[in-house]
Amino acid sequence: MAQKSEIKIIVRLDDDKIPSSIVWTSDEGNEQYTEAKAFLLSIFEKTSQDTLKLDLWTKEMEIGEMDRFMYHTLKSLCDTYTKATNHAELGNDMMKFVEYFGSKVSGKSAGDN
Repeated sequence: MAQKSEIKIIVRLDDDKIPSSIVWTSDEGNEQYTEAKAFLLSIFEKTSQDTLKLDLWTKEMEIGEMDRFMYHTLKSLCDTYTKATNHAELGNDMMKFVEYFGSKVSGKSAGDN
């Protein structure tokens, strides 16, 4: 029998339908919910070959935190792209932009610190 893994994300909305709380859990690790301030989800549809994208963040997410979140997300996307395609040259070019981005927001808590 094939294994399965489940990730559950719960988003609570305020009266204006703005996320007030995001929690998640996975059956691969801790069964308890972990609080989050934001998440990005991209799903590549098999049949249509379109991408479904969902980006949510809570009202308490600060700009400096968003800068840091974007920096780490972009860096991770570069790594994923390079590993998946073996297009090292293009992956390195993408990483140059990420480093540029990080330098521009570094005063706002982005980067590896």
